[in-house]
Amino acid sequence: MGNTSSQPKNKTGKKVVSQKIENAKKTNILSLTEHKLEEIPDEVFHLTSLRTLDISKNKLQRLGNIGRLTELKTLNCDDNSLHSGAIAPISKLVKLQSLSLGKNRLEDPANQSFPTLPSKIKTLKIHHNSFSSIPKQIVDPKLRLLEKLDLASNNLASIPAGISNLVALTELILDNNVIVSIPSELGEVKKLKALSLRNNYIQVKSTSFTDANPQPIPASVFEDTLLIDLNLHGNPMTNTQLNTFEGFDAFLERRKKKKTTALTGGALVSMSVCGLE
Repeated sequence: MGNTSSQPKNKTGKKVVSQKIENAKKTNILSLTEHKLEEIPDEVFHLTSLRTLDISKNKLQRLGNIGRLTELKTLNCDDNSLHSGAIAPISKLVKLQSLSLGKNRLEDPANQSFPTLPSKIKTLKIHHNSFSSIPKQIVDPKLRLLEKLDLASNNLASIPAGISNLVALTELILDNNVIVSIPSELGEVKKLKALSLRNNYIQVKSTSFTDANPQPIPASVFEDTLLIDLNLHGNPMTNTQLNTFEGFDAFLERRKKKKTTALTGGALVSMSVCGLE
């Protein structure tokens, strides 16, 4: 398709976009955020050496020939109107390391075809969409380099066992969903350091845990990972209940060591007790 409707309506806006595209030929960095674009201008697809592209906060419903930009390492598509089928060309971006698709119209795999993701991705942000389950493509064993995954503000009720495939994952953000428990497989993600579960539905009916009343955060998550930052603020449970969890002592001891390191010049870590009262 042509780019007549892809350009801003006013002459000043068109000139700014054209100038940015011209500059990107030299810098390999292009930001077209907040230009009211309905399509990506055709000229962008000729920037085959482009490394960084920000097309956030527009009105995009498709990504056009973005698959031609095979040198891209960073792509920000936040705050558009993209559905899962429309992001299919992303599969061709074989060098992509950072992808952000927050605030779009991505839905469940049953309703839309979610694409295979490039295997070199390290950061994936898909917050503020409409998933009630995590697509299998997001926990694909091929994503062995994925370090940060943000799925906040969807409608997720659970985490798939396949989460264990993400062997490099260090940070998992699942705030503002409807999650009631965590699978034991998350304990297999050995490098996990930060887990945020703010404003979910994790609760404790009784601290006498059994097969019929399992611990909602398994001991393996506390004992077998590197977890030092856990945020449970806004869940219907108390700090007293959390302290009865098997493995929680190991978590506290690891945090204590980290705090000592921080006081002697290491990286600072938030030491509030998981956001609970």
